[in-house]
Amino acid sequence: MEKFITLTSTAVPLPVENVDTDQIIPARFLKATSKEGFGDNLFRDWRYDKDGRPVESFVLNNPTYGGKILVAGKNFGSGSSREHAAWAIAGYGFRVVVSSFFADIHKNNELNNGVLPVVVSERFLAELFASIDKDPKTEIKVDLAAQTITNLATGESETFEINAYKKHCLMNGLDDIDFLISNKDKIIEYEKINGN
Repeated sequence: MEKFITLTSTAVPLPVENVDTDQIIPARFLKATSKEGFGDNLFRDWRYDKDGRPVESFVLNNPTYGGKILVAGKNFGSGSSREHAAWAIAGYGFRVVVSSFFADIHKNNELNNGVLPVVVSERFLAELFASIDKDPKTEIKVDLAAQTITNLATGESETFEINAYKKHCLMNGLDDIDFLISNKDKIIEYEKINGN
């Protein structure tokens, strides 16, 4: 996984509440066991019509918006616990998703796949949407070390919470298996001391 320390990027606005994992990645794409290609089908049924043509009105098809940050409405990632939804978000190229509330399982799936879910106040979220609407080139800075997110258009900033273990893993580019391997010597030593 790529290390995450700070990110300054423009953002894609998705001011829709209660986006569930079936909208993020429809169930018909869940047969695959590899993470490859899921980004192509992120929000598939919103991005394309039934004939596979891009829906021009959907934000991911609008060249005005881009960047590595998705700013989403309240209650993002509800519904089934499919990890494929996080695969699709990461596969598309997003490193951060900002919302005022995430479903817990989806939030953890994002963290496990190198995507940082940032929970902000509803006031701050509304300000981000307003800034992006006014100027699509608005940049947002996310500082994981300091646990802050800043709207560079207004200078407004908020702090966010993150599990210390997941923060360590993101900042060092580690998934759970990488973390265990990096602590192999400590594990062997522990087993020696405890007679296992």
